[in-house]
Amino acid sequence: MLRSLHPATLRAAWWTVRAVRHAERALEHAPLDAVMATLPPVPALPDRAGRGVNAVLRRRDDTCLERALVLQAWEAAHGRSHDLVIGVTSPRDGFKAHAWLENERVSPEFAELMRRAPLGSS
Repeated sequence: MLRSLHPATLRAAWWTVRAVRHAERALEHAPLDAVMATLPPVPALPDRAGRGVNAVLRRRDDTCLERALVLQAWEAAHGRSHDLVIGVTSPRDGFKAHAWLENERVSPEFAELMRRAPLGSS
């Protein structure tokens, strides 16, 4: 199976592992904007290598915020600027928080609390 994987897909997967680990550690000590600014740079890989990114994120037990940060960086590096959105549910319904990219479908029970554009976008 590994022989059928393209080297670019494997590089994207490795970057994803590094980026998620970085986000996890940085979020413990730094504000969101600082974490966004210090993620490992996305390597110059073709868009199709995103298969590696998605494969890693599907198989790990990362938080939605870590996942959204990494996906936002990957997408922005490939010319797709999506805001990172953080939303919450009403406390009367059992408080929950969730992070996602604006292009993802999310339950309408989440009210937007904050939004961050990718770094470098206006």
